[in-house]
Amino acid sequence: MKSHRKEFWFNTKSRRELINITSDVEDEVKNSGIQEGFVLVNAMHITASVFINDDESGLHQDFERWLEWLAPEKPYDRYNHNTAEDNGDAHLKRTIMGREVTVAITDGKLDLGPWEQIFYGEFDGKRRKRVLVKIIGE
Repeated sequence: MKSHRKEFWFNTKSRRELINITSDVEDEVKNSGIQEGFVLVNAMHITASVFINDDESGLHQDFERWLEWLAPEKPYDRYNHNTAEDNGDAHLKRTIMGREVTVAITDGKLDLGPWEQIFYGEFDGKRRKRVLVKIIGE
């Protein structure tokens, strides 16, 4: 069995952003040379997420509206966490959207459904954060 590890780094210009990273993960699967196995893609920060869904702008707006309804950014004093920081909402949004995804690799390619794409979700941006890609297989 072989393994391959890569880190992707992000520094978004806005506090919240969704970035399609499917092609980046596909490139790493190709670079790994692994034909059959799994790839784990996980956010290494507690205010960011990795998830799978459709790459459709209306859906992305729905995510933004829904997450803001569930965990509004402001007022900052609504969160007990916000004594030293103002990102209590981002921690909750990450919990809702998830930490990681695992995708099968078949014949050297991601085994995704017809509309599935892999996203990095940033909920407390404007600073450098990373995503780990770990590929295991043969």
